[in-house]
Amino acid sequence: MIERCAKREITDWIATGKSAFLVTGARQIGKTYLIRQCLKESHYPYVEFNFIEQPELIALFSGAKDARELLMRLSLASEKPLEKGKTIIFLDEIQEFKDIVTRIKFLVEDGSFRYIMSGSLLGVELNDLRSAPVGYMNICDMYPLNFMEFAKAVGIHDEIMDTLRESFKNRTPVDTFVHSKMMDVFYLYLIVGGMPEAVDVYLKTNDLAKVGQVHKNIIRLYKKDFSKYEIRYKLKLQEIYDAMPGQLDQKNKRFQLNSIGKGLSYNRVENAFLWLKDAGVAIPVYNIAEPKLPLIISENRNLFKLFFSDVGLLTSCYSNQVKIAILNKEKSINNGALFENAVAQELTAKGHKGYYFNSKKQGELDFVVELDGKVVPLEIKSGKDYKRHSALNNVLANEDYEIPEAYVFSEGNIEIDGKRIYMPIYMIMFLDHTKLENTIYKLDLSGL
Repeated sequence: MIERCAKREITDWIATGKSAFLVTGARQIGKTYLIRQCLKESHYPYVEFNFIEQPELIALFSGAKDARELLMRLSLASEKPLEKGKTIIFLDEIQEFKDIVTRIKFLVEDGSFRYIMSGSLLGVELNDLRSAPVGYMNICDMYPLNFMEFAKAVGIHDEIMDTLRESFKNRTPVDTFVHSKMMDVFYLYLIVGGMPEAVDVYLKTNDLAKVGQVHKNIIRLYKKDFSKYEIRYKLKLQEIYDAMPGQLDQKNKRFQLNSIGKGLSYNRVENAFLWLKDAGVAIPVYNIAEPKLPLIISENRNLFKLFFSDVGLLTSCYSNQVKIAILNKEKSINNGALFENAVAQELTAKGHKGYYFNSKKQGELDFVVELDGKVVPLEIKSGKDYKRHSALNNVLANEDYEIPEAYVFSEGNIEIDGKRIYMPIYMIMFLDHTKLENTIYKLDLSGL
């Protein structure tokens, strides 16, 4: 069984939640399966409605004038009796029936039942899905399996994870044998990725060709979604998506607009890029003018790198022979794009807002993040010469930036060299914000 990080958040809501609960994310990342699993394990009675498999429900529910009438129609459509105060109502694929979210306030206020929902992020629908009144709905964002979830799925035990976390925290080298095995797991992650069906097929068959077929089916499904919106909103979704592998393979991974049409300005195609981001199928990493807090102030949305939402989907663009060469760590294969995509994916899943920095005088930093109130550059190296990083040296030497340290993620083991912290690439899974212990602040106006 594949354990997901979002499970705890869902089970906590099932145990104590009062407001409605919405799980969002891209297609095929396991939202429905996880919710269903959590509901079954809770032993609470529940009923499930799916607005894709049961499109007639949309017309049925749309005709309800108020919460009372809607509940009556829910009861009539249910295959099981609804028990007030006990039954949990699971509404799946709600992007097909956006109005259900605007009515959640009244259903929650009625208090007869509790509601958990799942919705795929299909671009322009996203804002509508998140428009429920504050206080009536909590939102959980799901993503493909992150590296830790994947590592546990293929057999890395919690004891090993705890040991690795201690090495990351104390910055002490990982045991050589363990390091070698973890690098094998990471390279496998580059091929299989984090889409649950692909991981499941690998666990059952170990057949990378079958895994690749799963990836192709998912991409085919995504492109089917694209076609619905390209005509309606005049977007260039498929052209952009098809151009992404080639763009990431360039030395300068910044997305070039001329790859999808000559003379295009960003303003003309901005909505297409935002659709891909909001739908959860692409991860933009924007340029910043300088690595100083707060990073968002110097964000430049005209310059960006565009990564796949899942590294396995990117690798599916390669031939099976190239995939085997990647697993064998053959020197002829440039894994730079795959390493960076895996990092972009991990940062997104952990809630980091990733940027990149590029200066003619100083060079380019692969990623820059805000971590615990500090600017932290991240350099991602896939080759053996991971200690060559002139741009990082230039930025660390610039006193105006006041950067205390930087991480270099590579195939190497843990090592410290001044402000440079060398980490194995798989350690990106531990790059978390420190939880604030005391956030209580009381204003003292005595003596005013």
